[in-house]
Amino acid sequence: MRAIRIDNTGGPEVMNVVEIPTPTPGPGQLLVRVDAVGVNYIDTYFRSGLYPRALPYVPGDEGSGVIEQLGSEVTDFTAGDRVAWAAAPGSYAEYVLVDAAAAITVPDGIPADQAASALLQGMTAHYLVESTYCARQGETVLVHAGAGGVGLMLTQLAVAKGVNVITTVSTDAKAERSRQAGAAHVLRYDDDIAARVRELTGGEGAHAVYDGVGADTFEASMASLRVRGTLALFGAASGPVPPLDPQRLNRGGSLFLTRPTLAHYIRNRAELEWRADEVFAAIARGVLRVEIGARYALEDAAQAHTDLESRMTTGSIVLVP
Repeated sequence: MRAIRIDNTGGPEVMNVVEIPTPTPGPGQLLVRVDAVGVNYIDTYFRSGLYPRALPYVPGDEGSGVIEQLGSEVTDFTAGDRVAWAAAPGSYAEYVLVDAAAAITVPDGIPADQAASALLQGMTAHYLVESTYCARQGETVLVHAGAGGVGLMLTQLAVAKGVNVITTVSTDAKAERSRQAGAAHVLRYDDDIAARVRELTGGEGAHAVYDGVGADTFEASMASLRVRGTLALFGAASGPVPPLDPQRLNRGGSLFLTRPTLAHYIRNRAELEWRADEVFAAIARGVLRVEIGARYALEDAAQAHTDLESRMTTGSIVLVP
């Protein structure tokens, strides 16, 4: 089968198309023919070496496809079932082994590319707005990268709860997409973000900031919070933030700062199913629209990473083997 392999960390050019044996499922595993692969910013962290991973490896953890073969001890699925996953290493390939415990059945009517990009980003948006800081009707939150995959989904889920959403974007086109997702106000990164947020909230500041950008937005995020506000720093697209003196949280108004990650919010099958089912149900109801900003052939994975890191993409992007 064809797959993308990384032998050395570095830029997008380190991703190579290779032929490797099709794997055989072991106990509790599914062999899935991949229909679409979700491309996420965390994939670039592993590729660049920011997050360590044993080399060589096939990147990617998210996708959707059809079960070709069952390993022993699998009882909840059958060959031919459509499934999606957010935690199957080696997903940049034509076939992937998925632990049955990590697979979610894809409801009828949801296309493969939406299913492939809905779980990781959708469940990230879900845990942020439902668990990390459970935004309530009438509250105001700030969402950075409002036209990105997580940003668009997070905005829609928050707006559906009656939350006022302020977003940041980099271009006019992205601003329009963010407004279409329901953002009440869209700011640019070169604005005085904290001053604008306070202006829009009567001087109070945001109840929460959901920041997946990191270094470039961290100071503005901190300054945008009201007393006892929460900063959920869930990514570092622009680089990691510098060390922080906890006393700053006191001076800022007894602030809360957390660095969450999806794995800690889907710690068991029940929690995984709850979040996945809510995401798919929101899609089915039309509450959540999954925007596929670009589709790339598997062999064009390097270009997909280049476009993602240069902020040329909007919404979710997928590879199609």
